[in-house]
Amino acid sequence: MSIPIPRHPALMLLLLACAQLIIALDYTIVFVALPTIGEQLAIGPRQLQWIISAFGVAFGGCLLLGGRAADLLGRRRLYRLGQALFAIASLAGGLTDQAEVLVLARALQGLAGALLFPATLALINSQYAEGAPRTRALAIWSAASAAGLALGALLGGVLTQWLGWQAVFLVNVPLAGACAWAAGYWIPADPAPAQGRSFDLAGALTITLGGSLLVLALIEGPSWGWQRPLFWTVLAAALICLAVFVVIETRSRDPLMPLRLLRTPGLRAAMGLTAVFMASFSVQYYFLALYFQQIYGYSVLASGLAFLPATLVCTLGIGIAEQALARLGLRSTLIIGLLAGGVGILWLGWMLPSDGAFVRLLTPIALLSIGQGMTWTAMWVCAGQGVAAGEQGVASGMASTVQQIGGALGLALLVGLANQGLDGLSGAAWQQGYALGLQRAVLVSGGIALFGVLIALALPGKLRGTSVVAETTAGSPP
Repeated sequence: MSIPIPRHPALMLLLLACAQLIIALDYTIVFVALPTIGEQLAIGPRQLQWIISAFGVAFGGCLLLGGRAADLLGRRRLYRLGQALFAIASLAGGLTDQAEVLVLARALQGLAGALLFPATLALINSQYAEGAPRTRALAIWSAASAAGLALGALLGGVLTQWLGWQAVFLVNVPLAGACAWAAGYWIPADPAPAQGRSFDLAGALTITLGGSLLVLALIEGPSWGWQRPLFWTVLAAALICLAVFVVIETRSRDPLMPLRLLRTPGLRAAMGLTAVFMASFSVQYYFLALYFQQIYGYSVLASGLAFLPATLVCTLGIGIAEQALARLGLRSTLIIGLLAGGVGILWLGWMLPSDGAFVRLLTPIALLSIGQGMTWTAMWVCAGQGVAAGEQGVASGMASTVQQIGGALGLALLVGLANQGLDGLSGAAWQQGYALGLQRAVLVSGGIALFGVLIALALPGKLRGTSVVAETTAGSPP
């Protein structure tokens, strides 16, 4: 399958970065609006949690299907469809005053993200030559992600305070709509679909259902109770669906997820690294937001502003990764990023509680943010190594599916650890216990980041110390 050359590579990269900005922005922008949403719509804690969970379940469960669709139907088509669906879902969420419709809108946003993310990453890995051009594209794409995560917290506070919670949804409508329109001009047309390819409907149904149930069980496990029959029933159903999926894929003539891709060293390592990343670096936004508001007593707006230093330094880390990939190679860049991030997280945990002295946290936050930027960029470079151009979509879906599962599992376990021993406490005793619980969770997440170093060390010989500029395996069968 021939890949058309983009006529406007810089403008296309702008669209791809905007897609990641929207997905990352939506990940955090709703968090700060939740109390206002619950108050104005009279939503209880259970329904309020589903405003977050609906996005995660749909996004994590449909990523592999989105990757397959991108490979078969075309990356530009899926990009435009994902952006259009994101705009429609955001409009519905911003105009409704019904809790059920709001949860459905969040689920549609998750589905849109699942269509958009693999198509975006596959376009980068197929449209930009491996080496310096692709590394630069991934660095810009990564910077957009870092900006989206921090801007979400800040913008969510500003919009909710000045315009109401509806604005956190409506802000996506013009941005996503404009990207869907511009993609028709700035992203090259998709090549003719390959003959004889199919969607593998049975595989698509089982992996989507199994993935959704697994993410659901991990997200809802703490609120359901790990010992409750409901959790084990949903988990068992998820594992059965996934087992059936594996059987289907081994017998299918045109599988949804070619299991041979699991033998691709870079993709296999990237799948482990994405899970580690989400269970260590990404959970810091959750725990620090709680620490800033509930321990320091910061307002929503002040909490958003507190994340700006991390965003700026993370962007610096992305720039460092671009240079390190060219000079030191993939393996060394990953090791340095994970070491810096892990040590920074452990240092941050050791500094907590710090009696309201936010400035004391800036140095460890800077170190972990540099590691975060380096690791995020390098792990997605790793995911595309040795994968044929026509399978970049499903490979991206595989890595990002494991990313969501790792994030859901890590957050569930760490939240449980943070809240351990708080039953029966109140007042100052509760606040002190909660601060220590958050500290425990941060320290454990730092250990998870350092575990990622072992995955990087285990990279096979052809990826060890190999300069990305010299690497030429992408586009050829594994």
